Amino acid sequence: MQNIHQIKQDMCDIGRRIYNRQFAAANDGNITVRVGENEVLCTPTLHCKGFLKPDDISLVDMNGKQLSGRKKRSSEALLHLEIYRQREDIKSVVHCHPPHATAFAIAREPIPQCILPEVEVFLGDVPITKYETPGGQSFADTIIPFVKKTNVMILANHGTVSYGETVEQAYWWTEILDSYCRMLMLARQLGHVAYLSEGKSRELLDLKDKWGYKDPRNTEEFKNCDICANDIFRDSWADAGVERRAFEPPPAIKTSPAASPATANGIDEETLVKLITNEVMRQMAAKG
Repeated sequence: MQNIHQIKQDMCDIGRRIYNRQFAAANDGNITVRVGENEVLCTPTLHCKGFLKPDDISLVDMNGKQLSGRKKRSSEALLHLEIYRQREDIKSVVHCHPPHATAFAIAREPIPQCILPEVEVFLGDVPITKYETPGGQSFADTIIPFVKKTNVMILANHGTVSYGETVEQAYWWTEILDSYCRMLMLARQLGHVAYLSEGKSRELLDLKDKWGYKDPRNTEEFKNCDICANDIFRDSWADAGVERRAFEPPPAIKTSPAASPATANGIDEETLVKLITNEVMRQMAAKG
């Protein structure tokens, strides 16, 4: 039998950690835990997550109707409920606004891969959803294309959402992601980001598979993908306004139809070929 009071206390503890890490300002963020087939514990709206008490947490059904609780449930509960509908294995969802990961959400800059071993093992490719006004079902639906292939997402111009088998695990993915985004930004300020080779990155995928962590890059569907090139979610970039601007792709990146066919200097391939051809013709004419 589940100890509901203990689960509520765990939610309050994660709320404090979110607030203390400055992942949620003022009343930002929300946390849920699924405790039954049709029952979900939910943090209240307009309440700082750093000062939650078990009595503040409400109970809602899978349609978002509040069943109990003295405070109104979070206005963004529908996002959490859609994740539960799509993933029966998920028991908790955490949404907040970690500043470094949210900077990528605002810039709509894809998270580079094949850089940090821990990120390759625990996170993999992190998608950025299409923007929708928070709170409604349209906002909740933005996670549907990605939810079965990852445990953490960046919500365009909004924040992050992560989910797992416990509230602490759900929070872990957000903490790892924000720490990684901070490292990326610091390395970018130093002037260079060094990528792991594809061979070394595949070694990490093998370890991930061995340890029981699921990754689309270890499936038949993506066995021939460029594992360092964000190939899992690249087809969604155009619709979500995602584009590489701050971080150059690794040397072995493969250009897909959905990606902009640009070189590291920002010149598309067709233009580059024309420039080279014109220069060759000019030099030949000069020698003649």
